[in-house]
Amino acid sequence: MQTSNRTRGTRARRRLGPMALVVMLAIQAVALTGPAATPALADTAPVTAPQVVPLPAAMEAIPGETFVVGPTTRIVGAEETRAVADALAATMRSSTGYPLPVSTAAPQPGDIALGLTDDADLGDEGYRLDVSGSGIHLEARRPAGLFYGMHTLRQLLPPWIESPTVRPGPWTVSGVRITDTPRYAYRGMMLDIARHFQPPDVVKRVIDQASAYKLNVLHLHVSDDQGFRIAINGRPELTAIGGQFSINNDPGGFWTQAEYVDVVNYAAAHFMTVIPEVDSPGHTNAIVMSYAGPEANPALPDVNCTTRTPPQWNLTGAVGYSAMCPESPNTWAILTDIISQLSAMSAGPYYHLGGDEVPASTLASARYVSFVDQEAQIVKAQGKIAMGWAEISQANFGQPGSPAAVAQFWNNGNPAGSGGDTARRAVQKGMKVVMSPANHSYLDMQQFVGSPLGLSWAGRLDVSQFYNWSGTSSDPATYIPARTTGGVTLPAVTDADILGVEAAMWSETLRTLDDIGFQMFPRLPATAELGWSPQVHPDRNLASFVSRVAGHGLRWQLQGQNFYPSPQVPWRVDVAAPDIATDERTVAGDIASVSTPGATVEQVSATVDWGDGTSSPATLSGTAGTNKTANGIYTATASHTYARNGVYQATITATRPTGSATARFTVVVDTCTSTVSGTHRGPLVVSAGVTCLAGATVSGPVTVRPGGSLIATDAVVQGPVSATGAAMVELIGGSVSGPVTLTGTTGEVEIEGVRISGPLTLTGSTVAAAPVLAGNVVNGPLSCTGNTPPPVNNGQPNTIRGPATGQCKGL
Repeated sequence: MQTSNRTRGTRARRRLGPMALVVMLAIQAVALTGPAATPALADTAPVTAPQVVPLPAAMEAIPGETFVVGPTTRIVGAEETRAVADALAATMRSSTGYPLPVSTAAPQPGDIALGLTDDADLGDEGYRLDVSGSGIHLEARRPAGLFYGMHTLRQLLPPWIESPTVRPGPWTVSGVRITDTPRYAYRGMMLDIARHFQPPDVVKRVIDQASAYKLNVLHLHVSDDQGFRIAINGRPELTAIGGQFSINNDPGGFWTQAEYVDVVNYAAAHFMTVIPEVDSPGHTNAIVMSYAGPEANPALPDVNCTTRTPPQWNLTGAVGYSAMCPESPNTWAILTDIISQLSAMSAGPYYHLGGDEVPASTLASARYVSFVDQEAQIVKAQGKIAMGWAEISQANFGQPGSPAAVAQFWNNGNPAGSGGDTARRAVQKGMKVVMSPANHSYLDMQQFVGSPLGLSWAGRLDVSQFYNWSGTSSDPATYIPARTTGGVTLPAVTDADILGVEAAMWSETLRTLDDIGFQMFPRLPATAELGWSPQVHPDRNLASFVSRVAGHGLRWQLQGQNFYPSPQVPWRVDVAAPDIATDERTVAGDIASVSTPGATVEQVSATVDWGDGTSSPATLSGTAGTNKTANGIYTATASHTYARNGVYQATITATRPTGSATARFTVVVDTCTSTVSGTHRGPLVVSAGVTCLAGATVSGPVTVRPGGSLIATDAVVQGPVSATGAAMVELIGGSVSGPVTLTGTTGEVEIEGVRISGPLTLTGSTVAAAPVLAGNVVNGPLSCTGNTPPPVNNGQPNTIRGPATGQCKGL
């Protein structure tokens, strides 16, 4: 049973007419399409560490501190922090509905402050994040660190922060101090747009998701046997002929240079470097067909070293049959144009020349070596460092006058045996290595038997294979030990040799963004954690990882991001329910949203406790998952008739075989007799009935007299709040500029997510349900005496600037 560390949110009330209640929340995995209902966030399982992926290098909880994002919260920082501040504000505005202005003013209590520091220990990508009740401070040495810290902050906030529609909170962040730097400088993902063409907007979406997990390299595979995808000035045939198909004769396509530059710039804004790859000398049939095939004009048959003369299109997944000829001057003229233009449009230090899967029967070893040697010199002449698949370690790198190069290891053989030799030989020649073993980092591999997506030649790979590379070890630096063969000892591949890690997404079976997403998540975050997080850390293990990534399922659903609900991940149940205000005693319709990745509606049950001593089941409906899509967020539908008017504290509990979650919501039946919005000038006195403050500002004190009731949601009270003998007092979100004093309340008491500039005192309440004092920031003492039952915080501690005494001690 999952227990609560969140309760009701700061929620605006919906008032219903004579028709039955219909509060639509999102039910689609692709998008949230319903009106902006106001969810109570689900009670969720406590975790030993925040659900942050990748795991930060150092993270310390600060007990008793909780920051509440509210309607007056600002994001402040110097002008050089503006881009990150704007990105954070845009995300949070969509879900909170708060203005969240971005300012260069000095930070004040209640702000989210961003800044740059000279602290060299943070490096170029590290950051420091401090969360307390009075504010959030994020600092880094470079903007990249601010960007990564911003994504950590997003993960510390409730998952509903990812919603594209307003979902009032409370938006709380528990006190924490994080200092974080990456293990490896290179943390990449390769995307193949050659075998199946993808337009720029799809690649931008991939950048959005990959950069959110602190990956900083997009390796873009833009040419293969089936297609050439980037326009090259002076060589229109490369795209007119070479770009017309995709694998299996699916439609082709290509990007203009302007589109390529736009993607490079978009990636840079997300602190990702684009590395273009035009594979050669093999995997070049699209290039060869452009110059030596039947459509070529002029024809340059001397570039063709494929196994067929003349060459022919082969739109299957076959490999090893194509090559360009190293003896042909036309080969080098073509490649020089390609390399020079792609290098000029790519800001990063690397150009990937491919170099894989060229059997000796297609191009003999000496010819292959001469090809790689010559191409690496062309790359060097463009001011780039040559990268290639680890077969390029056969070439003459490490010799006097030879250029620097990086080998990308991808072999899926036994790394202790000959399967690791290409990487060992690269190290022997002084090359750096990017680790991408196919059986642990190829995203195109199937995840289960019978999957319509992916291949299986390197195995069927679930999360555990991506996280643990050798048994229970997840350390790339111990994956390839030293080996002696033929009397020669080849060196181990150690941390000193490893530039970083990369997950590769080949596209033989992937046609759509949803296909790509299904193969990316949750496995890509595993690679991201191997690249970012320190190897030695008590939570740097598979069990911790799957527990943390389990909380990301709802985030992906809210983002419209497809994913595979792997059975290796203990996916969490999340429930959101809106408050209900109705003129009628019958409540009927959609009352909650339920996120439960990987479970069908038949595997989930939901029960509503209506708060009047009765309960009834709810019916779940929504978009079912398929063998290549995750299920959507389900809708819970129920109905109930109350016997009398009043305010009822209801709950909905959703249960699946692996856990459950509960959300609390309030049902107000014909209650608000007066509603205040906008600004009320001067004091406000509630003498009778129920006065509702709906996001209002009161420029004076608020007083509730005996028998009166106050419901304030996101209100700003510029003075104290006092109530004596009130029938009900609810303060949800917002702020009070002065003390809050409640004495002898006879009905519901709830103060949640409120910033109070003074003491909070609760005395002599006699109510059916325990008073709730949760997630508030109290700039003064918290005192509670003589309340029956005593108050609770529902697992959401208050931040108190003073003593907590009496029944409130420990709240």
